[in-house]
Amino acid sequence: MIQTTDIIIVILYITGIVVIGLWAGIKKESGTKDYFLAGKSLRWPMIGLALFATNISCLHLVSLAQSGFDDGLLSGNFEWMAAFTLILLALFFAPFYIRSGISTLPDFLEKRYNRACRDWLTLISIVSAITIHIAFSLLTGGIVLETLFGINMYTSVSVIAGITAVYTIIGGLRAVVITESIQTVVLVAGAVIITTACFHKMGGWHAMTNVLQEQGQLHKLSMLRSEGKLPWYAVFLGYPVIGIWYWCADQTIVQRILGAKDENHARLGPLFCGFIKILPVFIFILPGLFASTLVQKGLLQFTGDSKGIYTVMITQLVPTGLAGIIVAALLSGLMSQVSGALNSISTLVSFDLYKRFKPSASDQQLVRMGRISAGIALLLSILLLPLLNSYNSIFNGVNDIISHIAPPITCVFLLGIFWSKASAKAAQLTLLTGSVLGALVYAVNKLYPATAFAQIPFMMMAFYLFIICCIIQVSFSFIYPMQHTVVSTKLYWRSPVEPLKSKGSYKVLSILLLLVMATLYFIFK
Repeated sequence: MIQTTDIIIVILYITGIVVIGLWAGIKKESGTKDYFLAGKSLRWPMIGLALFATNISCLHLVSLAQSGFDDGLLSGNFEWMAAFTLILLALFFAPFYIRSGISTLPDFLEKRYNRACRDWLTLISIVSAITIHIAFSLLTGGIVLETLFGINMYTSVSVIAGITAVYTIIGGLRAVVITESIQTVVLVAGAVIITTACFHKMGGWHAMTNVLQEQGQLHKLSMLRSEGKLPWYAVFLGYPVIGIWYWCADQTIVQRILGAKDENHARLGPLFCGFIKILPVFIFILPGLFASTLVQKGLLQFTGDSKGIYTVMITQLVPTGLAGIIVAALLSGLMSQVSGALNSISTLVSFDLYKRFKPSASDQQLVRMGRISAGIALLLSILLLPLLNSYNSIFNGVNDIISHIAPPITCVFLLGIFWSKASAKAAQLTLLTGSVLGALVYAVNKLYPATAFAQIPFMMMAFYLFIICCIIQVSFSFIYPMQHTVVSTKLYWRSPVEPLKSKGSYKVLSILLLLVMATLYFIFK
């Protein structure tokens, strides 16, 4: 349990975030572009910080520490591989989205393919946002708050979710992005504090590696392994499938890009986020690894489930006052994840569902519907908590679900943007067949976990499903050739070089980020 001083710090922090969020959102709101896309005014630093904050939640802080405790740096692949996907977003996807003038990604699918593709992606995007971005984050946050404050998990989650909904539903994307930028700084600061505390308690890097060597666990420092649940080939084959969906084709993430001031800011924002994504391995996962060696040396008292290791580090290693900042960081991750997903859901419902059935809807009506849908989504997420709480490892559970959702969406976006012959009918069949196949494989693996089929690493399963989806779309594109419209002829790159013709520093930064990531992987291979 944390002290009164820490509780006061947490309360002051939450109050400050709500005030800033309301001020930012109410300050300037004249219509749907202001509410949903922040008036197309976002600059690259804010976009990069918002992308990182939307991605990193309380789920990541707690679960990555758990994975560091159990498996070492292995799960860091999910963080560092994201940098390569963000480069793809900056070079090929972001400029395309900005030039096409779309408000949502389902809007793009309708213009490039047909209405059926738009409807299917809208449904999948809303369901994934409720389940992956909100419910899982609320679950992890509830577990932490119950451990620290002794408050019932569902009570604490409902209060935090309600507070977040206040400024998100009222303020729109501008409030979300500004508060996310602040919360990113707090989140990183809190993570640095816990990392420093672990490092100091252990006595340095060499003291930790000596313990690992004594226990025969030096493999925990390796990012790329040939065996286990995440072999190196699964990382390089499977991650691009889930990464392209998450970073380049998921409305919750891409909405920050759609709100960019111009194409240059839309490109630089993801690259900035790519550099920030280097940090989680050192400030989220490494503390868990330090904690495992501290326990082995008797410097940290811990005997329970490894899911609770982060709260144990807070209560035993961090002094009063600083512990309050750590808890504020956890709440930052939780609130930013929830706020970003709520804004995404409200945009999808308003533009892709409500406006379809009521084309004459005014800006005020669209904003009102967006706010109502966000409130309903939040309630549904809270109702899902008992079901999702059955997972032993929440982080692996999230990625397992994504691996079965992402393949058809990644397929239709990649082929749609880079291949002129990708047809509407083929994309429609790919989305439907791929989604049903993914759901079927997921269900069979959970019902019969002892089979060899169920032992396939989920990242490799994502790759196999992606290949099947590509075969389906390419085959049916020849059977049902694409009949391009005036609009769709402008919605694909004529060549991979075309999006790189515009001038800007994004090329140099992309190369620099590639070199940095290659160097890091070489060091921790």
